[in-house]
Amino acid sequence: MKEGIHPNYVDAVVKCACGETFTTKSIKPELRVEICSKCHPFYTGSQKNTVVGGRSERFKKKFNIVDED
Repeated sequence: MKEGIHPNYVDAVVKCACGETFTTKSIKPELRVEICSKCHPFYTGSQKNTVVGGRSERFKKKFNIVDED
């Protein structure tokens, strides 16, 4: 590796908007984020998944089309 072309790799403190802090490695000594794994809805289990029909079901519902089997 060439000398003098690589940035300094230091311990960085990551601060979330929710107040959580943790350390990692980065070229910046401090990072600020809006969402972390402690407050993200996917990781906390508060994410709401809705089952929505596909395009054909929405089309049929919109135009009141009844399937005849």
